[in-house]
Amino acid sequence: MTETLFGGPTLPPAYPERAAWGTAPKLRAWQQEALDLYLRASPRDFLAVATPGAGKTTFALRIASTLIDSGAVNRVTIVAPTDHLKRQWADAAAKVGIAIDPNFKNSDGQHGRGFIGVAVTYAQVASKPLLHRAKTEAARTLVILDEIHHGGEALSWGDGLREAFDPAVRRLSLTGTPFRSDTSPIPFVEYAEDRDGIRRSKADYTYGYGNALRDHVVRPVMFMAYSGQMRWRTSAGEEMAASLGEAAVTKDITSHAWRTALNPAGEWIPAVLAGADKRLSEVRRTVPDAGGLVIATDHEDARAYAGQLKRITGQSPTVILSDDAKASSKIEEFSAGDQRWMVAVRMVSEGVDVPRLSVGVYATSTSTPLFFAQAVGRFVRARKRGETASVFLPSVPQLMALANSMEMERDHALDRPEKEDGDGLFNPEDSLMDEANREEKASDSLTKGKFEALDSQASFDRVLFDGGEFGTGGEVGSEDELDFLGIPGLLDAEQVGTLLRQRQHEQLNRKNRKAPAAAQAPAPAVPDHRLLMDLRNELAKNVAAWSARTGTPHGVVHTKLRTVCGGPPVAQANEEQLQSRLRKLQDWFVGRK
Repeated sequence: MTETLFGGPTLPPAYPERAAWGTAPKLRAWQQEALDLYLRASPRDFLAVATPGAGKTTFALRIASTLIDSGAVNRVTIVAPTDHLKRQWADAAAKVGIAIDPNFKNSDGQHGRGFIGVAVTYAQVASKPLLHRAKTEAARTLVILDEIHHGGEALSWGDGLREAFDPAVRRLSLTGTPFRSDTSPIPFVEYAEDRDGIRRSKADYTYGYGNALRDHVVRPVMFMAYSGQMRWRTSAGEEMAASLGEAAVTKDITSHAWRTALNPAGEWIPAVLAGADKRLSEVRRTVPDAGGLVIATDHEDARAYAGQLKRITGQSPTVILSDDAKASSKIEEFSAGDQRWMVAVRMVSEGVDVPRLSVGVYATSTSTPLFFAQAVGRFVRARKRGETASVFLPSVPQLMALANSMEMERDHALDRPEKEDGDGLFNPEDSLMDEANREEKASDSLTKGKFEALDSQASFDRVLFDGGEFGTGGEVGSEDELDFLGIPGLLDAEQVGTLLRQRQHEQLNRKNRKAPAAAQAPAPAVPDHRLLMDLRNELAKNVAAWSARTGTPHGVVHTKLRTVCGGPPVAQANEEQLQSRLRKLQDWFVGRK
């Protein structure tokens, strides 16, 4: 049994009724478990890590209500990353009887009459920490620190938080993504050494995406990856060309190909937007108010993408820009309406609640794990069982790795390991090189504008889901692409996996039926080195996916394939041998339950 937010017992819901943000009338199982833990311990500091969309706000407001009713606190201060989130918190608190003033300014000195507390931003606290300290000391204060990882963004922010809220009788810290790429300590967070001597953040309660997915609290996410041919001119005037996401290229080439793909003047982004809109139309067959969000790199791109969406759909999307005074009201209007698309830069990448968002386009070159997780978090909030989320993204290694590790739980590390593998966490030599090249990087930023994207072509690459990869690629608009764009919008995670395997099996059968006709063509006298390289790259991607899926080392997978299919090592294998190994690996994928 669990309790309602302020009343009697109810059955523990897998799905509370749809409710305003932070005000679900019933507690989910994880919220009840975390609440019981909090009430037993009655700690001064408590860190709850819960995946975006799981219901951190409801949990926090339940604790606030309990502490107010018991007399343990008589003032509440809520600290949020943005002005929009301040108002969102105040609205949610008001619906459960807690009056919070989101309009408080440092110059006011006092919050409005009739309020029990205020909602402020991290920047607001950092600019006048002594003011907030005085207010904290003047009452028994509960401080709710929403997305507490922001406290480590700058030394002044961290120092300001400590100065302002050290006297608080209770501090409740919340985050969906505790990990950061830097080593700045997050205030009021406990750190403990792991077996490698690395100090990592220690949560009092953790509820990750994997658990939330199993409990049907969040939506399953399908990542629709698109590749294609890119061509650009460098700052030195040299013309370059590469396939987006091509293996065995440098980071610079990958970066330039990525920038070329996102250029509004090319053909890649319009093709991906059109595919995303087809996906949205399919979802809206069963979820009529489903909406889509395009996350752009900057204001100029956002406006250009909005124009392309208008041409595709015939409707003007909602455009959210950080310098727009009406941005918050536009988000609220979109959330309450049934418009198809919203385009934004960064403002809706974290915390902002638009539950009807079901389809996303990741059209930004930002690739930090923190930003990626927060961006994907905009699409996973479930309203009823069976809703799915689809995120379209460039097929580049950084994003593919992040998409394949959605269920991985990470903590914030204060220290760096002495050695680093190829997954991009840290390498001391790279750090020294970054330090040495700081001036060159600064100079390069001045000439960044000389980069010129010439043209781009999109092609459908694959679907990533639950650590697996599906699809055999295909042209935009092909049957191979439409197989996945047309997946129904209401499916649970197990049904999604089953259907993806089925679609992949059908694609393999189609290709096998076409193979005999292709085999009649005369074989070239000289091996096609480009084809062999493509096959090796494709095999490497599939082996990597199988390795991630099963935990089997890459080398073991390759050895097993050689044993089953025969032939020499990959580097010496011919076209027929590589094709044979690809077919066997695909058979393993299809046969895995």
